[in-house]
Amino acid sequence: MALSLVVNGVERTVDVDPDTPLLWVLRDTLGLTGTKFGCGIAACGACTVHIDGVAERSCSVPVEFAAGKAVLTIEGLSTDRSHPVQKAWIAEDVPQCGYCQSGMIMATAALLKEVPNPTDEDINAYITNICRCGTYTRIRKAIKRAAAETVGAG
Repeated sequence: MALSLVVNGVERTVDVDPDTPLLWVLRDTLGLTGTKFGCGIAACGACTVHIDGVAERSCSVPVEFAAGKAVLTIEGLSTDRSHPVQKAWIAEDVPQCGYCQSGMIMATAALLKEVPNPTDEDINAYITNICRCGTYTRIRKAIKRAAAETVGAG
C-alpha cells in the first residue's frame, strides 16, 4: 500500500504494509539509518523521532500512523550539527558508545520545545531513554547547556 509522509521536510511515498514499524521504513526503505533499533518494544528510546513535533518511539509506531504527518529524524534536526542540543552534546562530550545518542538527542530536542528551561524533575519525567553506558550525568549537563543556549538566544 502506498503511503505518503513528510520526512525531514521532503514528501515521500512508500509502498509498504501499513503495519510496518516506522523505524524500519525510515531505515530500510528510505535509508535514514541515524535512527537506531534498540529493543523493539518502545522501552529504550534509541529509535526516537518526532511526529508532528512530538517525540515518538518509531519501533512501535506503524507507518500508517505517520501517514500525512511530518516526521523528523536525527538527519533532519540539522545538517551541520548546529542544533543547540547537538552542540551541547559535543561540548559536554556526552557519547560513550554513542548508540543511544540519536534517540536521546531527539527526545531532548522535543523536551526543550515543550519546556525551554527544564528542572531536574522535568528531565527525569521526560527523558526516559536508556543509555547502557550510563552517561546520565553528562546527558543532564548537556540538556541544561542546550536549554541555557536556547533560552539565551530567544
